[in-house]
Amino acid sequence: MRMDDGSEDGKATVMFLDGQVLGLDGTPIAGAIVDLWHANTKGTYSYFDSTQSEYNLRRRIITDAEGRYRARSIVPSGYGCNPQGPTQQCLSQLGRHGQRPAHVHFFISAPGYRHLTTQINLSGDRYLWDDFAYATRDGLIGELTFSEGGPNGVNGRCAQMTFDFTLQPAIDAEDQARSQRPRALQAH
Repeated sequence: MRMDDGSEDGKATVMFLDGQVLGLDGTPIAGAIVDLWHANTKGTYSYFDSTQSEYNLRRRIITDAEGRYRARSIVPSGYGCNPQGPTQQCLSQLGRHGQRPAHVHFFISAPGYRHLTTQINLSGDRYLWDDFAYATRDGLIGELTFSEGGPNGVNGRCAQMTFDFTLQPAIDAEDQARSQRPRALQAH
């Protein structure tokens, strides 16, 4: 499934993401809902950037019988706070920058499992270990591997990231709750 609207074709590196959603015992979770979204190459999100098409770089994927999700997108850019905004003013007074590394957000859920909200920061980013939001964690870094050409006849430089997720069993119904704000377009 393609996440981007094609507006950055020729300017962005194509990125293929895939992985599995598993239970604690390693059993694949079929039918898990994987919402994923990220910024474009300018570091902006479609929900907040009116120059992008609605739901650009946002998708909802249902895992297959083996718990797998797959998507084609573009390598996102990191971004920073508005240099003139109050957040950057506060950070400047603290002697800090307001930069974030490139990352991909994930919401993952399945009946009987705790809802997971996380982000995977991309390896090799200048701000990987200097994120002003302190969101980089061991185990949540996606290794990008680059090659010339990709699946389905994609030409040029491509990136690949495989990342598996393990869901914990839900203790009660509240553990399974998801935010109701629409963040992704349902795959068809």
